[in-house]
Amino acid sequence: MIAILTGGPGLGAHVTGLLLRRRLKELGTPGEVFLAEAFWRPERRDRISASKEAYQRDFRLARVGQRLFRDLSDAFDPMLIEAAKKRWHDGGVRRFVVFSGLWLPVVERYAEEFGAVPVDVCHADSANSPSFARRAESLGRHREVWLFDSAGNDIPWTIRATTEPPLRWKDRDRRVLAHGGGWSMGTYLERAAELSAEGLPLDLVVRDVGEAPGLAPGSRRFMMDPSWSPWHDDGFPPFGEIVAGAPPVYEQAEDHHQALDLARHAVAIMAKLGGGTILDAFTAATPIICLEGYGEHEDRNVRFCVDLGIGITFETWRDTGFSPEPLARLHRRLLDLRDRPRDYARELAAEGR
Repeated sequence: MIAILTGGPGLGAHVTGLLLRRRLKELGTPGEVFLAEAFWRPERRDRISASKEAYQRDFRLARVGQRLFRDLSDAFDPMLIEAAKKRWHDGGVRRFVVFSGLWLPVVERYAEEFGAVPVDVCHADSANSPSFARRAESLGRHREVWLFDSAGNDIPWTIRATTEPPLRWKDRDRRVLAHGGGWSMGTYLERAAELSAEGLPLDLVVRDVGEAPGLAPGSRRFMMDPSWSPWHDDGFPPFGEIVAGAPPVYEQAEDHHQALDLARHAVAIMAKLGGGTILDAFTAATPIICLEGYGEHEDRNVRFCVDLGIGITFETWRDTGFSPEPLARLHRRLLDLRDRPRDYARELAAEGR
């Protein structure tokens, strides 16, 4: 069994972990996902909703909060962690894949108690996220797997989110997919309003049904089920379209997150740039319109995508008059890069044979 250890904030690393589990299953290798917040003390977990609402209201506050990120290892419930370690031992865990630095002290204690197990530190972002930056002294003791590497300006590894090939450029819906990541944060609503004023159609992921009603013709609105919680449901987020006169109908796909379907049909993804968004763009060969990031690691993601030729900042695109030509060029570059990375799930599965 491979233990896939994920964590928030947001959903990018967690959804990437779910994709890895699904891919491993296809290859005949068992994997289980463990979300850090599901193992927190209830009183600590209850604070997440308050932080999420505050960060949605004020993105500047979110950026400040990210800079003040503290070690949350003390949030874990000791009894739940002991149960997890017993599960790993009884299940014969042969490798840990760690998407959040919050888990590193836990797996290192596990090694002390039960013997060493290989650990992969899997970076969904192109630079250390805050949870890994706080554990920098531990990183060198483990194999680091970079899905996107800003230091090397490269895409060393990937997790195949779908077996479907990218849609041809001429077959796309001509919409821009706009969202604020798993926590719906950032400046995407303001930028969506600018695009709508130019008559550009959008697929916009909103926080509630009444948000952003005045979009350009041909636009659609979607949202995640607000009652869904990743620490109570280990599947992909339920997702639905907002249709006038009817409540949203949320569906939960089994093999990928449904925003990926929108990304495959779009001509661009416009969002603050977490690692999950980059993976969607790479999988779908859909260009990225980069918005202001949530902290230094997402600012590094922006520079990485622009330097690699797979993304463009909103301001740069606006200076072109929102021309489709730069997007088509970025799409071709994404296609050229598709065969560069190694298939991470395939190599993990091969190690166990």
